[in-house]
Amino acid sequence: MFIYQRLLRRLIFISMVVFAIVSFYSMSVMADGGSVSTDLGPTELTVYKSPSCKCCSKWIRHVKKNGFEVNALNDRNLSALKISRGIQKPYQSCHTAISKDGYVFEGHVPSKFIKKFLREKPKGSIGLSVPAMPVGTPGMEYRNKFTAYKVLLLKSDGSSETYVSVNSQEEQY
Repeated sequence: MFIYQRLLRRLIFISMVVFAIVSFYSMSVMADGGSVSTDLGPTELTVYKSPSCKCCSKWIRHVKKNGFEVNALNDRNLSALKISRGIQKPYQSCHTAISKDGYVFEGHVPSKFIKKFLREKPKGSIGLSVPAMPVGTPGMEYRNKFTAYKVLLLKSDGSSETYVSVNSQEEQY
């Protein structure tokens, strides 16, 4: 009889621990507006680009290779799209990627930093930008050349700040 009581106590204890974990998780989800962030599948990006741009196609290959699903759309009026998404002129580049939750990734932003941004989702931000198409960024590879650059955090008020400085080709992968 004593063995059954010990077993029953352990089962009750384990059940209480599982209940507490599930309750905490449920409260966390409700506090987050009911959304759950998972890594169960590839992140979707819709990429708007010029039909003739070769570097955009190379960048798309880079993000696909790093786990993103991409829907590429050719668009001849990219300026209107960029302005409608809050991307100010100084931060604009050759293509615009938009995540399914509306964040923008302007230009040759390495997939590594897109993933980091989507995990963090910095408050008051609309996305990231690598303006001016620096040589050596994903999609802009040329021989063994590399230009140090900054990935900018684009804020909803139209300003930006440095999200990360990339000083070597290795840092972006």
